Amino acid sequence: MKIIDYQDSRPIYEQIVESFKLQIFKGILQADEQMPSVRSLAMELSTNPNTVQRAYTELERQGFIYTVKGRGNFVKGDDTLKITKKQEVIDEIMELFVEANGIGIAYDEVLSEIKERIAELKKEEGKA
Repeated sequence: MKIIDYQDSRPIYEQIVESFKLQIFKGILQADEQMPSVRSLAMELSTNPNTVQRAYTELERQGFIYTVKGRGNFVKGDDTLKITKKQEVIDEIMELFVEANGIGIAYDEVLSEIKERIAELKKEEGKA
C-alpha cells in the first residue's frame, strides 16, 4: 500500500496517520497486531524517523494504537473507533443531503442517483 504521495500538500506524518487509519478501518491491520518499528518504517519510506514517531504519537493520541515499553506499538483492539468513524461518515452524508435539499434537489432524487451509482460500483467491483 502506498503511504506517501510527494505531490500531496499534506505533511508526510499526516499521510502516514491517514494511511494507517484506513488500514485499521479496512481490517488490514488487526487488533493487537504489532506496527512496524519507527526505524524500519522510516527506512522503508525514506523519511526521517522523527516523522514516523510523530505519526505514531498522533495515532496513539487519537486512540488507534498503544505503546508497550520495550516492545513497540500495537493496533488498539477497540471497535468503538470503527463505530465512531461510521457515525461520522453517516453524519457527513446527512449534511450533504440537507445541503442538496436546500438548493432544490429532492431527497428522492438524491437517493435515486446514489442507488444508480452504487449499482455501477458493484458492477465494477464484480469485474475486478
